[in-house]
Amino acid sequence: MTDQTPPGEAFRPDARAPRGFADKRARDLRAERAILEAVSAVYERYGFEALDTGAFEYADALGKFLPDADRPNEGVFALQDDDEQWMALRYDLTAPLARFAAQNWETLAKPFRRYAFGPVWRNEKPGPGRFREFIQCDADTVGSARPEADAEIIAMAVEGLQAAGLPRGAAVLKINNRKLLNGLLTAAGVESNGQKLSVLRAVDKLDRLGVEGVRLLLGEGRLDESGAFTKGAGLAGKAIDSVLDFVQAGAASRSETLSRLANVIGGSAEGDEGLDELAKIDAALTSLGVAEDQALFEPSIVRGLEYYTGAVFEAELLLSTTDDKGASVSFGSIGGGGRYDDLVARFTGQQTPATGFSFGVSRLTAALRAAGREPGGQARGPVVVIVFDQTHMGEYFSVAGELRAAGIAAEVYLGASGMRPQMKYADRRLAPAAIMLGGDEIAAGTVTIKDLDLGRELASGVADNAAWKAERPGQQTVPRGELVAAVRKILLGGGQ
Repeated sequence: MTDQTPPGEAFRPDARAPRGFADKRARDLRAERAILEAVSAVYERYGFEALDTGAFEYADALGKFLPDADRPNEGVFALQDDDEQWMALRYDLTAPLARFAAQNWETLAKPFRRYAFGPVWRNEKPGPGRFREFIQCDADTVGSARPEADAEIIAMAVEGLQAAGLPRGAAVLKINNRKLLNGLLTAAGVESNGQKLSVLRAVDKLDRLGVEGVRLLLGEGRLDESGAFTKGAGLAGKAIDSVLDFVQAGAASRSETLSRLANVIGGSAEGDEGLDELAKIDAALTSLGVAEDQALFEPSIVRGLEYYTGAVFEAELLLSTTDDKGASVSFGSIGGGGRYDDLVARFTGQQTPATGFSFGVSRLTAALRAAGREPGGQARGPVVVIVFDQTHMGEYFSVAGELRAAGIAAEVYLGASGMRPQMKYADRRLAPAAIMLGGDEIAAGTVTIKDLDLGRELASGVADNAAWKAERPGQQTVPRGELVAAVRKILLGGGQ
């Protein structure tokens, strides 16, 4: 930005936040904290260890997000250290885990089970709901190739999302295995990785384009409404039919889906391996009490085209959600994961099996809010002690201290306004109550408490403003010794 300040005047920068970086106030932070605390408790019950890695990693440790030599900031926020090595803000929480596991493998109890949460940064074009900084929460098992490790991650994700505020039926985990489609394509004579990726990209568009749209993309290509042509995967008719049969093999029960998939796969070695892994995941999920409506097999799920090596899973929100104007909005996926057996090998040269699940905390917060389920509960500020007379400040701070000692958030008003603005301040802070302590109350050893929660509730139905003022609802005077009990009753919703 060029300084256009006229000569002789002080430069005043525009007060603006960088694009893609959001300011968060108490409501958002409380919601995120509530989700993280609830989910972390689930992860720890499953025996996962908390781990926090630094915000920066060496750029060459970021794996698939490695910036090229000429564009070290491509996709990530990178800078050159004083030793001339490039380091970048972490793009996700999985690459740092792979680096940590490789660096400490000899000293770790294996399999290594860890969960982590924190901000990640992406140097990408921001847009609606797309930020350059956001919070992720991950859980991963490194060092186990057993399908039961995938099943446990899935079960934990189901329980974690419920703990975060999504009741049963509000979300579902959809599961697939990359080996199934790989085996199907190999049996159909598709050997090129490029062609396989084109097939996977076509399958990934099933929800948006439907079966016929995907059929075109599996073949020669598709012309969209704008006139743009997307080149297809170039499969022949029989191979196209096999892929479409595969992605439509999902059924209400996991066992029925497995049976349908077995008929489609046709006995390829890699496909049979994927089926066996899904069967073991199904058995483990059943033992863990994860029902069909909580986690199901969905052959159309495709994630991380060049990243996942086996089981993949995606959490889909089923709740009806609306925006601030009441219009219906779709959040779709709110998290996902799968098996990635090649990431640690980048450092060690030895394949190390790993599986994990991640969800975007900010996205889940927005989804819960759009569904009318405020994470962390209704907003509530501190009890506000009204200041009538500066000579009584000691009494006011004594009241605030007494409330704080009892575990109740409280503050003394420290502005310079009169009674009415102070009450407006307390209301704007969403204070549950205001404490009024004038000379008469001090002399009598009492306090007057105004229940602002009740006042806000009753005010919504008041037509006569004069009657409202005369009634002074929710106001009581109690002996000073009963202050804490009276405020606590208000906090618990008991009113007067």
